[in-house]
Amino acid sequence: MTMPLSIFLTTLLTNIRPYGISGQGKKVRERAPDTPVYVISVAADLAGCHPRTLRIYEERGLVSPVRRRRIRLYSERDIQRVRLIRYLTEEKGLNLAGVRLLLQIQEYYREELTWLFEEGKAGGHPQSGRSDGLQTKGKGGRAR
Repeated sequence: MTMPLSIFLTTLLTNIRPYGISGQGKKVRERAPDTPVYVISVAADLAGCHPRTLRIYEERGLVSPVRRRRIRLYSERDIQRVRLIRYLTEEKGLNLAGVRLLLQIQEYYREELTWLFEEGKAGGHPQSGRSDGLQTKGKGGRAR
């Protein structure tokens, strides 16, 4: 006598226990943020950009994914770096050369750029009185 497929699958799925919950089987291993696991299409989706954007960032030396058999693999840290690059270019108005310089400074001092994300806490530039932190320039290019 044969069993219908739906009943077979139901009984099969009810007997499966996820690893690590019931204590049986192997536990899921934690992954380091430097482990390259995402192909370019998935990394672009996670970073909120087009895959061509990631290729441009790689050409400019802003991101360097690991390559395995001509396939780019991105880590979680690479994706965070791409999000930082997009924030600096789209929200703060830097070009890619400025972003590269800022990232080199970050790597030199081994310091995270968390102060960039703190909007409104600085209170603006002390000399100009502007709240956006930018100085205005008068005639002759001098700051007012």
